[in-house]
Amino acid sequence: MSTNNSSYNANRLLWAGFMAILAAGVGFSIRGGILGQWAERYGFTMTELGNITGGGLTGFGIIILVGAFFADRVGYGKLMSLAFATHFVSAVLTLAADAAFKVGGKDAAFQCLFWGMFLFAIGNGICEAVVNPLVATLFPTNKTHYLNILHAGWPGGLIVGGLLSYFMNPDGAKAVSWEVQMVLFMVPVLIYGLMLFGQKFPTSEADQAGVSYGEMFAQLLAPVMILLLVIHALVGYVELGTDSWIGKITGAIMDSKQKGLLLFVYTSGLMFALRFFAGPIVEKISPLGLLFVSGLLGFAGLQLLGTATSVTICVVAATVYACGKTFLWPTMLAVVSERFPKGGAITIGAIGGAGMLSAGLLGGPGIGFKQDYHASNKLKNESSEVYERYKADKENHFWGFSVVGLDGAKVGVLDDSGKELARAVDLTKGEDKNIDALNNWWSEAKSTAEADKKLVNDAGLYGGKMALTLTSYVPLAMAVLYLLLILYFKSQGGYKPVHVGEVEASADMA
Repeated sequence: MSTNNSSYNANRLLWAGFMAILAAGVGFSIRGGILGQWAERYGFTMTELGNITGGGLTGFGIIILVGAFFADRVGYGKLMSLAFATHFVSAVLTLAADAAFKVGGKDAAFQCLFWGMFLFAIGNGICEAVVNPLVATLFPTNKTHYLNILHAGWPGGLIVGGLLSYFMNPDGAKAVSWEVQMVLFMVPVLIYGLMLFGQKFPTSEADQAGVSYGEMFAQLLAPVMILLLVIHALVGYVELGTDSWIGKITGAIMDSKQKGLLLFVYTSGLMFALRFFAGPIVEKISPLGLLFVSGLLGFAGLQLLGTATSVTICVVAATVYACGKTFLWPTMLAVVSERFPKGGAITIGAIGGAGMLSAGLLGGPGIGFKQDYHASNKLKNESSEVYERYKADKENHFWGFSVVGLDGAKVGVLDDSGKELARAVDLTKGEDKNIDALNNWWSEAKSTAEADKKLVNDAGLYGGKMALTLTSYVPLAMAVLYLLLILYFKSQGGYKPVHVGEVEASADMA
């Protein structure tokens, strides 16, 4: 690996950044595997779970934006130390959820999990605000290739976390405590902390070239840059928003949460391997050509998943979808860095922030809401009596829309025929009012459980598949926008990287 920054240990900094992103992937994947435990233990609906996962992305987006604005001035090393501390505090707050539930009930547990995930995301966001401009600076002539290698850490983390979830959440057996699973993400956090200890960090290309802050901010107002921000918001919605749910939904399609987890690990492995080959691919079809094909594959994959009825179709559909989403995030970062190098950490941070904010505010909650909406309506149409028995206590809202979803705790009790509930009742011995209330409900509901189960499961499956089908139109819209950019650059003589010492194409900045 060559670099123009011989005074820095480029390889070590690259792989430390890789481990930091891997830590985020491990935490994200483990969280996806324990959503069912949270739903059963605390009675969350899909929308409420979506809001928690959204908190784990919204904070990410906010801090990428804020961190990017000050990264060069504060220093990359200091920011990475702050990220390490934030990751630690997030673990403490998340692990306090069970104690909060015993004292303050469902709302108290929700607050602990939401803000714990929010702080977890802030730590991830600080890392991303640093490592993206860092790698772009260390490898200025091959940004797409090395940014894809850096972001192979994300699916790498999903693989590690997914395998941990697979072995710790077995079908038909008691899962390992979610607290034990969640704390494991601190292992890669410790590794990246050790790798960065004592290292010297550069500043961004723009800062090294003496570009003023005013000039950096001006890049954000370029028409092409604004369009790229919009597109990356769509990338965040479809990639990270869907990843929050994909294992759970495919597990329902294949009638096994374990198979859903393994499929998630498989697609993550595919992404991990492919990201090491981005360089040779873009030499053939350009970054925008790669993004255009990715958008089309993402649309096709989600459409297939939305209609899948067997394990085989699920695997084929997930393969297509994985190939579609593999290059989106890092290649978008590379395009921004190549076309707007004078933006330094600010433009890369803005693009990452747009994606994460969209995933947190729209993707996670929106896909959860779509599941609640279609599942509850289907169950209500099939049997209003069963719907009344399993509906949540509160109405969920999403951007002006509302629905009363299904209570995750009740659905969980139905799924295992009350086995886990009986264990919880035995352990708490009447000292947990939430468990007692659920047990009282089950004492009446279990008489119709056998007939209810098929209706409730079918409704949940329908809601998940509809959510994926509707989400598929997002990558289709992205593909259209990428095609427009390809045509625009063709009219300007073709897409090519811009270097800090050069003047950007006037049409880009007009």
